[in-house]
Amino acid sequence: MRGNSLSRLLVVLLLLIIVGVGAWQLWNNAGLFKQTSINMPISLRPQITPTIYPSQVTVVESVQALSRLETISYAVEKVITAESGQGALGFLFGDRLLLIAYGQVIAGIDLGEIGIDDVVRGADGVVYLRLPASEIFIATLDNERTQVYDRSTGLVGLNEQLETEARRAAEQHILEAALERGILEQAEENSRHILRSLILSMGFEHVAFVDVLPTPTPPPTLTPTPSPTPE
Repeated sequence: MRGNSLSRLLVVLLLLIIVGVGAWQLWNNAGLFKQTSINMPISLRPQITPTIYPSQVTVVESVQALSRLETISYAVEKVITAESGQGALGFLFGDRLLLIAYGQVIAGIDLGEIGIDDVVRGADGVVYLRLPASEIFIATLDNERTQVYDRSTGLVGLNEQLETEARRAAEQHILEAALERGILEQAEENSRHILRSLILSMGFEHVAFVDVLPTPTPPPTLTPTPSPTPE
């Protein structure tokens, strides 16, 4: 009889131990799950990165830093004929020369003329920029390469100013030749390409070159939300 009671007691104790171990495991697993969900690694949390664009002043200062932006250079060769004292008495007073002229014409845009009123930053990240007109910076004769190829002079017709006048005319013809070839249009196109690369490198998504700037989009007005009144 006493043996049966002891056996029953052992069975009850064994059942209590099994139930206790199971309950502890359930509690431990629940605590681990809770801890894992709370202490999620930062790398797995969703990150919201705001897009921050430079101000208009920053854009203008970066552009102005380029100052006189020389974007194209033309090398031009011209043959100039200059003469004086021609006519019936040309054999006495005549003077005629053939000048082979070489020159260089450089064009670009003076970015120092761009001000804060020439840049508009759109809310969509687009920069609208109004450029000054392209212009000729240098139109000069290469005096070392330019030379008189041929010259014929009458008995008393040497004109000491003829070559000087021929060189002056050559410089003007070289400038006109560059303009006819579209140096100003090419200078503007090259300037836009350079400035677009510069502004995009500052974090903007698009650049638009316009003659008339759009109306700036006013910044959104933030209305504070009233705090709930505690009851």
